[in-house]
Amino acid sequence: MKPKNTDQPQEELFKSRLDQIINMRHPLVKVSKEINWHCFEERFGELYKEGIGRPGLSTRLLVGLHYLKYTYNHSDESVVAGFIENPYWQYFCGFEYFQHNFPLDPSSLVKWRKRISASDAEHLLKETIESALRAKKLKKSEIKRVCVDTTVQEKSISFPTDARLYYKALQLLVEAAKSRGIKLRQSYQRLSKKRFYKQSRYRHAGQMKRANKETKKLHTFLGRLLRDIERKEGFPDTDLAALLSLCKRLHTQKRDDKNKLYSLHSPEVECISKGKVHKKYEFGNKVSFVSTAKSNWIVGALSFHGNPYDGHTLKAALNQTQNLCDSEITDAYCDRGYRGFIKQNIEDTNIHLTGRKRNTLSTSMRRWLKRRSAIEPIIGHLKNDNRLERNYLKGEFGDTLNALFAAAGFNLRKLIRAFFARLEKLFLSGFQRDNRLLAIQFY
Repeated sequence: MKPKNTDQPQEELFKSRLDQIINMRHPLVKVSKEINWHCFEERFGELYKEGIGRPGLSTRLLVGLHYLKYTYNHSDESVVAGFIENPYWQYFCGFEYFQHNFPLDPSSLVKWRKRISASDAEHLLKETIESALRAKKLKKSEIKRVCVDTTVQEKSISFPTDARLYYKALQLLVEAAKSRGIKLRQSYQRLSKKRFYKQSRYRHAGQMKRANKETKKLHTFLGRLLRDIERKEGFPDTDLAALLSLCKRLHTQKRDDKNKLYSLHSPEVECISKGKVHKKYEFGNKVSFVSTAKSNWIVGALSFHGNPYDGHTLKAALNQTQNLCDSEITDAYCDRGYRGFIKQNIEDTNIHLTGRKRNTLSTSMRRWLKRRSAIEPIIGHLKNDNRLERNYLKGEFGDTLNALFAAAGFNLRKLIRAFFARLEKLFLSGFQRDNRLLAIQFY
């Protein structure tokens, strides 16, 4: 059933309204008034059917909690727990009175994310851009010049060693066989645990021949268990067939194979090398971000799988930005990783790459190319402050959602900071005025 209409709530006789308790000049209150919450109710109202089941949760509550989660770097559990303690968060999510009970279970946020699509998540990012335009913190002309760069969004997986993957596959196969009543010839639970611990200790001690011997034993155990289950379960169900397929892929893959399996619970994970000294390989997927060259607002966030070359992601990233902002992009500034892009496929946009000789550039062009490096700290803040460092959402769709939500959280954090700076300026000007009045009275 569709959520109830909360535009005209019933008045409480013995409760004080939140707008009578909190400071209405608080930046979060200002931001909540700039966001057009009705557009979310119109867009997400199609996800519910009328007259079936109990009424759904408020759309503003669900969207607001996701905004707060990615703005302040919280988990599903901690953002719901903080909601009870923070009246400003409650006002931001559309409540008129202070709430003493949890409004929902954290699992409701998971279920809501499964309902929405990638275009719905893009709407959350689009609304932060439009809010910045309405608040006059971003000008429409600034969107014409953008900076583009890619980064790796790491998945929440353990570091994928062969021994660890073999041991995990053995555990999953034994558990699946027990739940289906398959009587195994030997489970290898005790032996695999012993071999796995030995392998890690030998490797830590630098005894690589012994470590490789234990890894080979785990590989042998996995092959025996796979053949045993296949003999005794001729027609496996869908879940078991998928697990057997993954374990076969793991058992047969070699060191130099492409499209290797790095995680059993996240088979979409890829190994990406970005040439970093401190982190040679990263396991996740590639994400492209587009920011305004002047004021550093994120106007595009797109997730890619298959580890494409940076130049091949440029056209899709610029198209998404134009659709979100309803504005043409005249100039895009990129690093040298985008060399070799196909110019004829990117229309009406001039692509400028760094590394050109200074005597061939005008003063204006040198200044704009310097602004390209501003996207590097933006990506750093996305990872440290907006949950891009480690992605906990499931599947390829989870990769897409996490990148878009992180970009929306960055913009919302920037909007809150802009209102806070304005509030601080007003406070300081009032403080100075009061001091002058006191001085006049004293003399």
